Amino acid sequence: MKNKLAVAGVIILFLIVVAVSAAPLLTDHSPTKSNLLLIERPPSADHPLGNDSSGRDILSRLLYGGRISLIVGFSAMIFTLIIGVTLGSIAGYYGGKIDAVIMRFTDMMLMLPFLVLCLTIVALLERVTIGIFVTIIALTAWPNLTRIIRGTFLSLREQEFVLGARAIGASDMRIILRHFIPNAIGPIVVNATLMMATYIIIESGLSFIGFGIPQPTPTWGNMISEAQSLRILRNSPSAWIPPGLLILLTVLCINFIGDGLRDALDPKSNKR
Repeated sequence: MKNKLAVAGVIILFLIVVAVSAAPLLTDHSPTKSNLLLIERPPSADHPLGNDSSGRDILSRLLYGGRISLIVGFSAMIFTLIIGVTLGSIAGYYGGKIDAVIMRFTDMMLMLPFLVLCLTIVALLERVTIGIFVTIIALTAWPNLTRIIRGTFLSLREQEFVLGARAIGASDMRIILRHFIPNAIGPIVVNATLMMATYIIIESGLSFIGFGIPQPTPTWGNMISEAQSLRILRNSPSAWIPPGLLILLTVLCINFIGDGLRDALDPKSNKR
C-alpha cells in the first residue's frame, strides 16, 4: 500500500479485467461477424469506436480481444511457473548429477533465441489455437525461472531450519513444500507478474507479424496488425490507438504491481 504506483496499477488492471469480463453486457455486436456495408465506418452511436476493414465492430473486438490476450498471458505464466519451479526445485534441492543434467538442458535451451524458437514452432504448425500458443510460450520460456529458483534453493539448502527438518526425519517433499517454497515465494511472485506482462507483449508482437492467434479470433495484437496500412493509420485511428493503449496500460500496471510486490516481499527492503 505504500507504493502508490502499485496501488494505481491494481486499480487500473482491475477495471480492465472487469471490462473485458463484462464484454457481453457492454456490447451486443459479435467480434467476428463481418458486415461489408460497414467497412471502415467512423464511430457512431451504434458503433462507438467504428468498424474495421472487414466491417466488424471495433469495440466488441477490443473487449473480447482483451479476454484472449489476458488469458494467454495468465495461462502461459501459470504453465511456465509449474515447469520452472518444478525443475528448479529438484535441481537446487538434490544437486549433484540431477542438478547437472537439468542445468545442462536449461543452458541448451537458453542458447536458443526465444523469439526465433517460437516463430519456428508456430511456422511448423498448420493451425495455432490458444492452447497450443500458450504451450509453445511456456515450453520455450521456462529456463530463466528455473535458474532463479535453483539459485534460491541452493542458498536455502544449508540453512539451519532445513538441517533441523532433515534431522527430525522430514521427507524431501515436506521440506520442499513447507520450508523451501514459502521462503522462495518472493522471487516466484515477482517473476510471475513480470512474466505475465512479457507474455502479453509476446502474444501481441507475434500476432502483429502474423504468427500469433489466427483470425478471426480477436486479440489486441491482431487488431493492430489489421491497421498496418497507411490509409487506416491516417483515417481510422480508433482501429489501432485503443488496443495499443490497452496493451501499454496493462503491461505498465502489471510491472508496477511486480515492483510493489518485490518491495513488500524483500526482507532487506522491509528492514531498510
